[in-house]
This record gives sequence, C-alpha cells and structure tokens, in this order.
Amino acid sequence: MSSPFYVPPEQLVKDRAEFARKGISRGRPIIVAALDEGILLVGENHSPSLRKIGEVYDRIAFAGVGRFNEFETLRVAGIRYADLKGFSYSRADVTAKGLANAYSQTLGQIFSHEAKPYEVDIVVAELGDTKEQDSLFRIQFDGTLRDEDGFAVLGSNVDEIGASMDGKVGAGVSLSEAIAAACQSIEEATEQSVDPQGWEAAVLDRSGGRRKFRRLSPDEILSARS
Repeated sequence: MSSPFYVPPEQLVKDRAEFARKGISRGRPIIVAALDEGILLVGENHSPSLRKIGEVYDRIAFAGVGRFNEFETLRVAGIRYADLKGFSYSRADVTAKGLANAYSQTLGQIFSHEAKPYEVDIVVAELGDTKEQDSLFRIQFDGTLRDEDGFAVLGSNVDEIGASMDGKVGAGVSLSEAIAAACQSIEEATEQSVDPQGWEAAVLDRSGGRRKFRRLSPDEILSARS
C-alpha cells in the first residue's frame, strides 16, 4: 500500500492563501468610506443585475469582491442571520460587529477545512448616529477580521487606491466630493475610464428613515464628477 502524499502544513496554508489572493486580485475594486453624511460604497461594476454592494439590515451594508457566487452566498446568509436575531431579540441587537464575527468564523472554517478556500474579500459597514460611531469591518478569505479606520479598499490595486484616497475622505468631505475622489482613484489605479453606467454606488444615508441604504443612480454619479 502506497503512503499518502505529504505536504507540510505551512506550505498548504501558503498555497491556499496564494490561490485565494489571485482570485480576489482579479476583482474590480470597491471603496467604502465613512463621511459626515453617511457611508459611501462605490466600485466598478458593468452588470445591471449582479450586485456587489447590498443592504443587509436597517443600518448595515455589505460589499464584496472575488467570486460572485461565494460572496453572494455570504450576503444572503448575513441577511438571514440579521433577520433571525432582530426577530428573536431586538433590532438594536443586530450589529455589524456581530455579523462580521460570524463571517470571520465561517471563512476561517472554510479556509482550514474545505477543499478550496473562498475567493472573497468583504466589508460590513454600519451607520452610527454620528460619524464617530460608524463601523467598517473587513473580513478576508481566511477569516482575518480588521476594524478599518475611515475607509477600506477591496479587490485589485488596493495599495495604489489606498494611497490615492488617503486624505480625500473623512470629516468635512461631502458625498459628492467623495464620489468624485473614489471614481478618480479607481480609474487612475486601473488605467481605465469608466462610463457612469459602469459604476455601482450606494450610501448609508444618515438623514434617511429607519432604513438608511440608498442606491445612487448614474446621473447622481455623473453630477458628482462634473
């Protein structure tokens, strides 16, 4: 009887991580930024129906890059988690931190035990009553959970876009200014010009009603960049 093929554990983890990173790096970038007016989520997406940005709960939004079927599975599971917790306890008990922890555990388990890791990079954003109370949690393919300060970048060209966005969002920056800065940073990093219809954007609007999530139209994006 032949002995099984042996792979050192550290090499296996390294190969899994490299495989996942390659898949994620092919994804078109998304920027999530906390502003005085709310939280902006914007990225390049030419599909009118396959959304990378979506609402999870009253004040919570989701953004994901990588394999669509995998991050869409996570988004739907997050909605079910939030609905069940809100129904069983209170709507106030549904938080981005709790949802991010659940995603982190799920992705960590998949990375360690499944045949193939998920090729996803996601952000869970929660709108607070003030900008200081906003929360941005980034969860990576291996379950790594990070609390982002001010803004987060997902997908390809992360370092270049992050450097370009530094100082362009935050206190005192309007929604229109942030949209223009985000679109410009993505175009410069990817060296591609994007039509207004090629963007997917949404905002968690602090001035909205109970449900804060609102999608931005191509006209609003074009107006912000004019």
